[in-house]
Amino acid sequence: MELKNIRAVVTGGASGLGMAVVRRIISSGGMAGILDLVEEQGRKLESELGKNTYFYKTDVCSEIEVKNAIDAGIQKFGFINVVVNCAGIATASKTVGKDGPFKLELFEKTIRINLIGTFNVIRLAAEKMAGNNPDDDGERGVIINTASVAAFDGQMGQAAYSASKAGVAGMTLPVARDLSAYGIRNNTIAPGIFSTPMVEAMPEKLKESLISQVPFPKRFGRPDEFAELVMAIITNRMINGETIRLDGAVRMGIK
Repeated sequence: MELKNIRAVVTGGASGLGMAVVRRIISSGGMAGILDLVEEQGRKLESELGKNTYFYKTDVCSEIEVKNAIDAGIQKFGFINVVVNCAGIATASKTVGKDGPFKLELFEKTIRINLIGTFNVIRLAAEKMAGNNPDDDGERGVIINTASVAAFDGQMGQAAYSASKAGVAGMTLPVARDLSAYGIRNNTIAPGIFSTPMVEAMPEKLKESLISQVPFPKRFGRPDEFAELVMAIITNRMINGETIRLDGAVRMGIK
């Protein structure tokens, strides 16, 4: 897929990794919708980037809202051929802690947003992509999801977060196989520690501890580096059914 032909929707597109992806797509000549719950930031980004984008307030767990957001993209761009799923939450609680057992409602919320929300967007976007005209290689669309290194080496307190991200990684190959008949690729990126608003809000001591665990480069990843990999996946048709770690060789410690 040529970069100028990208017509994308990006969940979590108003900040962090998602915002970096939106900016990269627009700067490469493509078009990208910003799907997010944070309306003020989303509207501000929409105003900044201009006619090749739009904002739609979207709860990824809502079938109606996701359908409407995708339809808005098709109405504005003519079609949708790329989806980048960056929406998610990070939660931390030990299975049993000082305040008792892990609150079940928090576990369920984490799974619902990070895993079920991701699949909800995949299934509804893929249905629309299946109707696209195929290119010379038969490709109709590309879907890229966001997992985490926590899917593979989760730390203390990350039972819910790790489970949700492991689910995203685990469904990557079967979804790719399901969608292969339609010429739609499905891949996942598992980032390490990236400089997002959530990470930057951490205490300095914690940030120093996290950086010390990264072999090289010994720093947090930059959102634009995540966006670079997104673009590489979009343009390389042989990347399909893969979960790619983007982490500076970090393997997280116990805590």
